[in-house]
Amino acid sequence: MKLVLTQPELSFDPGSDNGARVRELLLPLAAELRADDVVLLPEHFDLAESRAKYEAGIAELARALGCHVVGGSHHEARGAGKVNTGVVANDRGELIAAYEKLRPYAEERGRVEPGGSFGEVTIGGKRLLILICADFWFSDVFYRASALPDLVLVPAFSVSRKPTPDYSRALWQHLAVTRAYEFGAYVGVSDWPYRATGGGYSPSGVAGFADPTALTPHDLFRGIDGVVGVFPLDFAALDAFRADRMTRGFFWKTGTTTRRT
Repeated sequence: MKLVLTQPELSFDPGSDNGARVRELLLPLAAELRADDVVLLPEHFDLAESRAKYEAGIAELARALGCHVVGGSHHEARGAGKVNTGVVANDRGELIAAYEKLRPYAEERGRVEPGGSFGEVTIGGKRLLILICADFWFSDVFYRASALPDLVLVPAFSVSRKPTPDYSRALWQHLAVTRAYEFGAYVGVSDWPYRATGGGYSPSGVAGFADPTALTPHDLFRGIDGVVGVFPLDFAALDAFRADRMTRGFFWKTGTTTRRT
């Protein structure tokens, strides 16, 4: 399995077609992708009002790439409000899972309601947990999963009040490594780029991959060099990491949410 993380040139400017930008970025990768590979898009990359158009776009992209696509998120209208939610499509363009943001962040709370479910899906026999941006910062969410994941995916929009992206990038990198090491899982984050235009927002460009099996500190977290990163996932190495942790008495019983401390 390969994980494709993205940090495309997105915009909040009216009329921007972020979906077309994402498609243009990813289609050249189609020849090297297989059915069990996974592409992760950023949070709220699709600004359109139409939920049907968003879902159709994710399905079409997955079919064109021939792999699974975790479709970032979209603000879905529900009753008088909206919920920040996304879908997963398989290589045939079928929608196989959905997920919601449980804890909207800061001023986002004035635009969307809290969701009620996060994403759990199995791809290629591996368990994936999908947490939209701020949900990743709450460790209790992990213990709501039916089983601890092999891969944690975080579609992000890393809003920051700092004058540079350095502070947020450091925090996200440390948190991703901590989650990866504690829960014995690979972690992938896709994000908006630093200085994305329009909307008065200031994302920090925190996309990257946390690998608890890495043997050198530099490789514990690898950011994206450019706008896309492809990361092979070695699950045999992950199993060995977990087994080693268990022999030393501070890991969980595999396949359950019961942890040893």
